[in-house]
Amino acid sequence: MSEWLISLEGTAAGHQLALALALLAALLHAVFGALQKGRHDPWLSRAAIDTSYALMAAPFALFVVPWPEPHMWPIFAGAFVIHAGYKLAQAMTYQRGAYTVVYPVVRGTGPLFAVLGAGLIFGEHFNAGQWAGLAVLLSGIFGLAIYNLRTITLARETLVSALGFAVLTGAFVALYTTYDAYGIRATADPFTFLAWFFFIDGWFMPVLTVRRWRGLAVAEFLPLARRGVIGAVVAFFSFGSIMLATRLDRVGEAAVLRETSTVFAALIGWLILGEKTGPRRVALMALIAAGAVIVEMAG
Repeated sequence: MSEWLISLEGTAAGHQLALALALLAALLHAVFGALQKGRHDPWLSRAAIDTSYALMAAPFALFVVPWPEPHMWPIFAGAFVIHAGYKLAQAMTYQRGAYTVVYPVVRGTGPLFAVLGAGLIFGEHFNAGQWAGLAVLLSGIFGLAIYNLRTITLARETLVSALGFAVLTGAFVALYTTYDAYGIRATADPFTFLAWFFFIDGWFMPVLTVRRWRGLAVAEFLPLARRGVIGAVVAFFSFGSIMLATRLDRVGEAAVLRETSTVFAALIGWLILGEKTGPRRVALMALIAAGAVIVEMAG
């Protein structure tokens, strides 16, 4: 399968597959965010997910995919540090703010920085039409955040700090998107990067949250473990999809298309988390989708 994927790099078929993978990542990333933000402590939810995907990835990393080349170990070390910062900022964000307020800010900050980073590192540059599409998408994302900020009464006393951490999380999203795109392109087999990334990355949050686990009631352990397994499967396909998309096609376009996850997040917040919606929010979600379409068509 690796050879087939590599053969599609830079081709029209690869572009179409990258588009599908970026949209799949958008849907699954919104699901992943809802899993972490749910009724459980977001620190423990993330730790349960990370533990599950590290254990699941271990046999693939050790016995299935080719071992990383020597130059990959410093790259994995850099990815570990960046993702650790991202997870800390994300947990701080979800601990303080309503999901439909902070999630759009995180996702709105990320693509702008990612597009700029892709230009500096990979020499990718948006044309005028794509910048217009990005502006439309960002106006919808930040408009949705502002609307939710004005209408939602949940956890308003911590919203200012939540929004600050949301912007920081968005910056980390852009950083890891660009850095990991570099990482997955630096190895001959993309699945080597993915398997070893999950195996290495999964141990930070469990170690960090040891004390929180000690104070956990037995009745809460099984629901968290179940959430961890589900979240791990979602993470494999979400992160794996966007990383493969960045290997097959342009990093900036994949990063922008993934931010349609805000639309899926709003739907999840409404259908599953019981957060209210309305015509204004629907219109803002339509702007996000329209911006993504413009970026794709203009490219």
